[in-house]
Amino acid sequence: MTGSRAAVRYAKAILDMAQGQGIAAQVNDDMALIAETISNNSELSSFVNSPTIKAETKEAALSEIFASASNVTKGLFRLLLENKRFDILSHIAVEYKNQFDAMNGVEAATVTTAFPITPELEAKVLDKIKEFSDKKITLKNIVDPEIIGGFILRVGDKQFNASVAKSLTTLKRELSN
Repeated sequence: MTGSRAAVRYAKAILDMAQGQGIAAQVNDDMALIAETISNNSELSSFVNSPTIKAETKEAALSEIFASASNVTKGLFRLLLENKRFDILSHIAVEYKNQFDAMNGVEAATVTTAFPITPELEAKVLDKIKEFSDKKITLKNIVDPEIIGGFILRVGDKQFNASVAKSLTTLKRELSN
């Protein structure tokens, strides 16, 4: 919990700095790349989170790996070096993207289906979401065969569950009473 609270503060500070320099979108791209790279590479994740590797080594390696990153992002690496907080880098990257999206009126929606959604179905889902949200929506599809059919839509803190699995569970509960 403490790491995530610190990540929020770091992300806010980096976003403020990037906005001041007019490069918030570029830093957002950097943070998306950092988050994706660390989450998809277990060796890099272990390296960044290892307490036995010196912070200077981590900073040098990250500056080399993300050489094309903006100066604000590289400044974050130096700040994490000074504070010995490289373990929260991926949390900072994710939180930066969340704050950047919120600042730009973008909201993430997740639709869980039993199969990958088609572009036509995605367009219908986005049209339906626009009826109750005035924000720009980015849609992420999660495939979960356990819901059997239908879908589960989550936008912000709202959830609509129209899955076959839920219907069967509800029916089972009603019949057992």
